Amino acid sequence: MTGKIPEGFHTVTPYLTIKDAAKAIELYKQAFGAVEGETMRGPDGKIGHACLTIGDSKVFLADENPKMGTVAPPEKGSNVNFYLYVEDADAAQKKAIAAGMKEAMPVKEMFWGDRLGAVTDPFGYKWNLATQVREMTEEEVREAAKKAFNQAA
Repeated sequence: MTGKIPEGFHTVTPYLTIKDAAKAIELYKQAFGAVEGETMRGPDGKIGHACLTIGDSKVFLADENPKMGTVAPPEKGSNVNFYLYVEDADAAQKKAIAAGMKEAMPVKEMFWGDRLGAVTDPFGYKWNLATQVREMTEEEVREAAKKAFNQAA
């Protein structure tokens, strides 16, 4: 019997629309160690659907196709971004930048217990790269947030 959620998938799978999906696949392989799975190309050679695995998660992507109602983010970028947990945020940030991404935020310790940096890809998406460095209770996070927000005010 077939399961309702395919093996290897989680409940939510992001689906990115990109102006050059083939280029994005290669970038994500270099930057994040993505593994390319099923890829379907149309008669024009454009990617109609591709499945990547990054860590233990799946990401779908395709070339934009305005006739089908899918349009890539504008040049100023998407308001959608991703939060990737990685073994070493500093190393992951360096690797992503070396692969062609731009630093959006340097890696630093965050009040909620993660070490976090961010990069943007040339397709308009922001990727937050995080490593948990401290396990914190909800109460500890609330108190740390109050302190951080008060310092920022």
